[in-house]
Amino acid sequence: MRPAFVRLKGASRPQPARVGVLAVGVVATLAVSLVGSGPPPSAAAPTDPVVAAVQQLSRSTVWTTVRSIPLRFPTYHPQGLARVGDRLFLSSVEVIEAPVRYPQPIGGYDRSPGRGVGRLFELDLTGRLLRQITLGEGTIYHPGGIDFDGRDLWVPVAEYRPNSRAIVYRVDPGTLAATEAFRVADHVGGIVHPREHGPVYGVSWGSRRLFAWTENGHPLGTAENESHYVDFQDCAGAVGDQAVCTGITEFPTASGGRFDLGGIAVLDLRTLTVGHEVPVTVLSPNRHVVTRNPVLLQTDGPVLRMWAAPDDGEEPGGTTLLVLEATLS
Repeated sequence: MRPAFVRLKGASRPQPARVGVLAVGVVATLAVSLVGSGPPPSAAAPTDPVVAAVQQLSRSTVWTTVRSIPLRFPTYHPQGLARVGDRLFLSSVEVIEAPVRYPQPIGGYDRSPGRGVGRLFELDLTGRLLRQITLGEGTIYHPGGIDFDGRDLWVPVAEYRPNSRAIVYRVDPGTLAATEAFRVADHVGGIVHPREHGPVYGVSWGSRRLFAWTENGHPLGTAENESHYVDFQDCAGAVGDQAVCTGITEFPTASGGRFDLGGIAVLDLRTLTVGHEVPVTVLSPNRHVVTRNPVLLQTDGPVLRMWAAPDDGEEPGGTTLLVLEATLS
């Protein structure tokens, strides 16, 4: 059976925790026109409650941690987060052998493929592990940011290196049956599928290239990402052909350390342009910015709630699912 549908504020149709709940990180400025992919730019788009909330965020927004949920199972390196009813779905990569950089590129690759296992976990809202499946094949083992279109979860699994290969899966959230949707001759780090029977959007390694396909993988467009603010890690489609993405950029410090800058962006998928962007600097117990990898956003009246899992399972204390809130005017 599929999880029960939940209607949230602002929903134009019933969806499983979809409208008003977004799991975030893919797609950015894409200088390409997709004929028939949505209403013309002049058409007024309905406002998604999460999009409307994100557009009120600024550098001075205060995020308060209201819950910390330890995930008491091997989480490895979490990647994407989506909600379907009262269930959370978390993609993650178990790295068995890390890729190693080559002194010089070999066969067009800058590093070895490494070895690993791609995983998709199903959790309840208390963080308890319910089920899990493995995804990928051979050297294709690294899941990315995931999305839910009201029917299926969309999960990309790629080689753990740039300019490589990927498989995009559709996963039934009720049965966890995975079906290969299509393959891509590049690394795909995240997927957005805003609605059934519409275009699928994705980003490459570091979200430097952006893609659009039909549901069976026919290319609709590819372009360089013109946004250099953060690298999107996890995105989700929203009402009105929009998406919200989160991510991270790492900067070196004068002392030889590292500064992680997180961010949230609103995307207009009709024009494939980046709209409102805002930085996020809140840190996890292991000093990672909270938008490092999986993020889920939802609204509750004037509150914008963020679920985030920035820490890896192998780090001190393991992965904690953080729940943060920002109260908006």
